[in-house]
Amino acid sequence: MTAIEDLEVKLYADGADLADLLAVASDPRISGFTTNPTLMRRAGVNDYESFARDVLSRITTRPVSFEVFSDELDEMRRQALAIASWGPNVYVKVPVTNTRAEWTDGLVRELSREGVQVNVTALTTVAQVDRVARALEGGAPSNISVFAGRVADTGKDPIPVMREAVAAAAQAERAEVIWASPRELLNIFQADEIGCHIITVTHDILAKLDLVGKDLDEFSLDTVKMFHSDARVAGFTIDVPKPFR
Repeated sequence: MTAIEDLEVKLYADGADLADLLAVASDPRISGFTTNPTLMRRAGVNDYESFARDVLSRITTRPVSFEVFSDELDEMRRQALAIASWGPNVYVKVPVTNTRAEWTDGLVRELSREGVQVNVTALTTVAQVDRVARALEGGAPSNISVFAGRVADTGKDPIPVMREAVAAAAQAERAEVIWASPRELLNIFQADEIGCHIITVTHDILAKLDLVGKDLDEFSLDTVKMFHSDARVAGFTIDVPKPFR
């Protein structure tokens, strides 16, 4: 198995807990950072701009994505320009459509050609990637976030989708595809194998990186020891019936 250090796919930490973000910021394996309004709400963020500026004051040299949250295209544009002004390493996340299923590719095209680094998010199909890539062609450096984990949640194999997505995105020479919403550490190696540029990794997945290459017999024994220890600590007992005579 390829070592984490030898992978070509870039790892972006995904989350909104400031302490966790800063903890992984010192990890040389992490090339960038992403977040979204849902993660920020779960982390208890109350002031969007204050949180973002705090993050950017501490993480200054690697890409960090922050998302617009308006449902109206004009207001999305205003928010995008404001977010982009917060730092040169900012990527502005714009959803592929609004909640009325209205495409945002026109706005994406405008922003990208004005020099805004966009991260078009919430894509799940190759057709969406193709349309977004055409909008990004000739524009600023950009990301296309394809939610492979959500594709897998429907029972569909995400690997063929992601492989086609990478090919479709190639028409935008400065666009990089992100394998978003991973479900397990194995997804990192799958993303690397198909030539995906970036994969987001949650805190839980990051915690498993040190398991890569672990001897499976040793892992088996560790598991047995864990079950034995937990049963003992819990004080579990089973009354053994006396033999019938």
